[in-house]
Amino acid sequence: MLPVLLSPLILASAGLHLRAEYRGLRRHVYLFKPLTTGLILLLALLTADPPSPFYKLAIVASLAFSLAGDIFLMLPADRFLAGLVSFLLAHLGYIAAFADPAGFYLSPWGLLPFLLYGGFIYRLLWPRLGSMKLPALVYMVAIVVMAWQALGQWVQTGQSRALLAFVGALLFVASDSVLALNRFRKPIPHAQAIIMSTYFAAQWLIALSVGGA
Repeated sequence: MLPVLLSPLILASAGLHLRAEYRGLRRHVYLFKPLTTGLILLLALLTADPPSPFYKLAIVASLAFSLAGDIFLMLPADRFLAGLVSFLLAHLGYIAAFADPAGFYLSPWGLLPFLLYGGFIYRLLWPRLGSMKLPALVYMVAIVVMAWQALGQWVQTGQSRALLAFVGALLFVASDSVLALNRFRKPIPHAQAIIMSTYFAAQWLIALSVGGA
């Protein structure tokens, strides 16, 4: 019942954020961006019957770090590194959560496609990363492992809620890829709409994975 009540609010807030971005309404951006992630955090926090108490705790903590990252990245001053660290901590929390129900997924075949994709994106970014080469590499490794463990949770449990987490992880990878390419390689048309729509959808699906079978 809770997802039914909160999900329309999350969708409305996300839509208002995108509208504010395109119309240059900065005060609305400052309101609706953290509000959307905050509502998603609330959804995870209030959802009952998680696979384990630790799973719920780790997801809620990751969403809290994501909220901090959202705030850093929307500030007028460049707080990109602080935002990167916040989201790195969020991904570490997601890795811990996804590995909790059935153990750390060790299949190299499960890792391979994410590793190849991450290496390809990093190679595209490399010439223009400058002093961000090492932080970007650490972050890339974290998000690759996050997606790998999301796949592992689904493969090992076969649960529908684990599939939600895996699809969310894929959308997170897509969102961060567009963000990085748009910032460090070349501008992408409608980048902000792509980044934020996939990002909010990713977080929403991961939050939904806290409940259900």
